[in-house]
Parts: sequence; structure tokens; C-alpha cells
Amino acid sequence: MKRIGILFGFAAIFSFSANAQNNCDNISAGGAVGRADCDQANAITTAVPFLLISPDSRSSALGDAGVALSTDANSQHWNASKLAFSEEEIGVSLSYSPWLRQLVDDMSLTYLAGFMKLNKTSAIGASLRYFTLGNITFTDANGQVVRDFEPAEFAVDVSYSIQLSNKFAGGITARWINSNLTGGVNVDGADSRAANAFAVDVSGFYQNDISVGDKDAELALGMVISNIGNKISYTNTSQRDFLPTNLRIGGGLKVELDAYNTVAILYDANKLLVPTPPIYDPEDPTFIVAGNNPDVGVAAGIFQSFGDAPGNVLRDGDGDLLRNPDGTAQVDDGSVFREELREINHSVGLEYWYAEQFAVRGGFFYEPPTKGNRKYFSIGAGFRYNVFGLDLSYLIPTEQRNPLANTLRFSLVFNFNSSGPGAIEENE
Repeated sequence: MKRIGILFGFAAIFSFSANAQNNCDNISAGGAVGRADCDQANAITTAVPFLLISPDSRSSALGDAGVALSTDANSQHWNASKLAFSEEEIGVSLSYSPWLRQLVDDMSLTYLAGFMKLNKTSAIGASLRYFTLGNITFTDANGQVVRDFEPAEFAVDVSYSIQLSNKFAGGITARWINSNLTGGVNVDGADSRAANAFAVDVSGFYQNDISVGDKDAELALGMVISNIGNKISYTNTSQRDFLPTNLRIGGGLKVELDAYNTVAILYDANKLLVPTPPIYDPEDPTFIVAGNNPDVGVAAGIFQSFGDAPGNVLRDGDGDLLRNPDGTAQVDDGSVFREELREINHSVGLEYWYAEQFAVRGGFFYEPPTKGNRKYFSIGAGFRYNVFGLDLSYLIPTEQRNPLANTLRFSLVFNFNSSGPGAIEENE
């Protein structure tokens, strides 16, 4: 029967194009010591990676930059604290994205999000994210069909944000996650089950009016730690997997060129706050020769993630590990720090609006080769008329035969103001 591990790995591909290349499988003491291009592939994997997929078209067109983007109904995913600064009273967005159509034709992500201002300084939000993996046929060890099943995952979010000053807001999001990848099939004598988890996001947002030359501008900074929650398991065994706890920080600068034209530039940096896989002794798979033990609690894993990269182990001319007196491996100087830096993904986006009705967007997303190697450009457009809006985005990978190629997203947006002047003030 297909193992749950295979299904889990298949699910991970949906958001990580892990085609990283290892330029130097082994670093010898007399050869490539200190060469940055010899850093070894060591991608970080987690459960439910669909939580990190950009769900809406606007930020997708900006290279997945969104933590400091101006507020809209999809802010709940990127930075819920922004909702407290919304100039609209109610916003709703429905997004749909066919996923990995280069590989399968029945996988997709649907995202429904909305918010409501409680008063001038606070707001609540809610969202539903649904990810279907298409149809999968389970077989036994002899290749006989056991059953067909359509694995699916979803998350339900609720959030609250409040202005702590006229320039800074904070927010918190509660999230319930359900991941059903196997439909309860029996795997090697162990019953499988749907995995459930509870998680929270903590976020902050700062904005300030400034001047750029003789132009009015708005500076924004954002930060969010998302998916802080319990480990999950798909069987009754003791094996449990981390959620994709993630740190996202970034900034944005929006400049009013004139009464009709505005342009914004954005930058996001992302880092997973889960343990990096260590390097184990080839002669004793239970002994870690470089890096740290990943079998730790959630809080310990968050703090450990900032300094647990194993780096590049050194080997002699025969390919054997060069060891320290305690049996651990000698590590290439500087490779640990390089690997930590390469666990950061970068997003850059540019957005142009004409008369607050027509938008053109472009962006670039970069993930280092040793950590997944996702690199792609993105483009998109937006339209607003009264309460209605439409956003589209298109992903262009930098390499051929990339499973993310031709990814197209659609978002419908609805924004509503009060029925009369002062409606928000009356609720204060």
C-alpha cells in the first residue's frame, strides 16, 4: 500500500519546487574548502505546506510580497494587523488558483476571505482556505487497487486587529487546520487518520506619511510570525511533524506621482522557523555529526531555527568524514552562516495604479538553490469599479519544465463603505 510518507512528500511538492542542485556532493579538506558554490542541498520540509501558498492574485503578481502592502480583504493571510487601518468598512475576496497544471489537471487552491471594521481603530476578519490534491488511487504491495480518494486540506481563520497608535497596529489570528491525505487507509498495520492542528499568527504593522522629493508618499513596515501551533500526525505512531511556522518581515513605499498616478515598491523576506535537517553519521543513522537534533518542541524549534544549519561537512580523499575528537564532523568554515542566510526567501514587487481603478503589477520571487530553488517572475493586473474588483496574476518561472509554470490566479474583490456618514463613529 502506498505509504503516508509518499503522500506527504507529494503534498510538499505542491508548494516547494525542490529541484535544488548540489554542486559539490563532498567537500575535501584539500580541495573545495570555503567555496560557496559547494554548499550542499538541505531543504526544510514541514506538514501542511499549503498554508504558505500565496492565495490571492494581487500579492501573487508582486512576487508573493504582501506583508506591508496596502490593506485589502486578503490581508488576513499576509498581515492581519493591517485591517485596523482599512479605509473600507467591509471587504470580501474570493480567489481561485489551478495548481501545478504542468503535472496534474485536478489540483487547486480556493480562498475566501473577508473583514469588517468594528470602529475606526479595530477590525475583525475571517477566511477559509481549501486545497484539493485531486484524485489519487491507493494500491497494495501487489499493485492491486485498494480505493480511490481525493485528498484535501483546509484551514479556517479568525483574526482581530487594533490600532495601538495612529501609526502602529497589532493583530492576532487563530487558525484551525485539517489535513486528510489518506482517507483512513491502513498503512503497514497502522491506521491513518486526518491530521488536525490549532495555530496562531502574531503580527504588527507600521505606516507613516512622508515625502519623497516633492511627492507625497506612505512608508509601511510589516512583520508576522505565522502558524505557531502544535505538531501533527497522520497515524497513531509517535511521529509528529512541524507546522510551517514562518517569519515574514518587509516594507513598502507608495508614492503619489500626481492626482491620478501612484506607484508602490515592496520587499518581503521569509524564513521558516522550524529545525533544519541535520547530517547523520553514515555508519550510525542515529548519531548527528553536524547540526542539531530536530526532535524538539515547537518553542525550542523556533529559537533553534536561527542557528541549527549543519553547514558542509569535510571529507578526506577517500570520501570519509573528517571528525572532531567527539566524533562529530568537521565543517567548512563559514558554511553554517551561509546556510542560515540561504534559508531566507526574497520577494520584490512593483504596483502601479491609475486613478485607483486600473493596476499593473510585476514581481520576482527568489529561493536559494540549496533550499528549494523556486525562482520566478510574476505579472498581473487589477481593476476596480465601485464596490467590485478583479485581479489576475500569472507566474513565469526562470527555468523550463518547472511544475509551477503557467500558474494563473483569479481574485474577485468587493469593498463596502457605510450607508451614511459617520456610521463607524456611531459604533465607537
